[in-house]
Amino acid sequence: MLSIDELERYARHIVLREVGGPGQAALGRARVLVIGAGGLGAPVLLYLAAAGVGTLGVIDDDTVALSNLQRQVIHGTPDVGTPKVASAANAIQKLNPHVKVLTDAARLTAANALALVSAYDIVADGSDNFATRYLVSDACYLAKKPLVTAAVGTFDGTLTTIRAHERGADGTPHPSYRCLFPESPPPGTVPACAEAGILGALTGVLGSMMALEVIREIVGFGEGLVGRLLMVDARAMRFETLNYAWDKDNPLSGEKPTIRDLSAHP
Repeated sequence: MLSIDELERYARHIVLREVGGPGQAALGRARVLVIGAGGLGAPVLLYLAAAGVGTLGVIDDDTVALSNLQRQVIHGTPDVGTPKVASAANAIQKLNPHVKVLTDAARLTAANALALVSAYDIVADGSDNFATRYLVSDACYLAKKPLVTAAVGTFDGTLTTIRAHERGADGTPHPSYRCLFPESPPPGTVPACAEAGILGALTGVLGSMMALEVIREIVGFGEGLVGRLLMVDARAMRFETLNYAWDKDNPLSGEKPTIRDLSAHP
């Protein structure tokens, strides 16, 4: 039962036919894990908190740096030098005290990923490297959890939803992250943000869309991004969608899987 304060806070959701009281209640019951409290994680956390997601988990082993503030809007200048998860939790509590925040000031590894992912209903991956993205996607498949994952470059970004542990209406398995990206780029071919730069507002766009996709997955309305990769070109302000399908030869969820745990990950 929503309190008087919550009814007023979420009034603009509740009047939406696609959300309503039942949808808002579903958000309140939901447990969402956000990987990273950086450029993508910042808007994801803020908008999910504002939406009334009951429990938000956030894992990040980094501290706030001055150079982060150009795009990581959940942090402020006084937070420089403090753990990002602590800064994020403080901002969330100021925004919405009804949200429970669980923090983990650590790096996601093969040793902790499966247990962490298993404790939540859905995962939003805002990590900034391919190694973590493969680890998160593999862990979500093994734990049978849906995953919303995004990535940004200097002026471009992508977003998709993974439900590889489920099948479509025709009985075919939904594609995994490894169906979309069979192999990570060779080391050194994708420059880091510090080297190449990044348009700050672009992370806000992609992070907000991640939050929207998580909300749609929880409430259950609209056409999700399972099997579809949304691509954003900020130079041309162009949005395109690429369809992708299950690869029977992929090593995680294919016909002859070779990945059965996370032991291959560092």
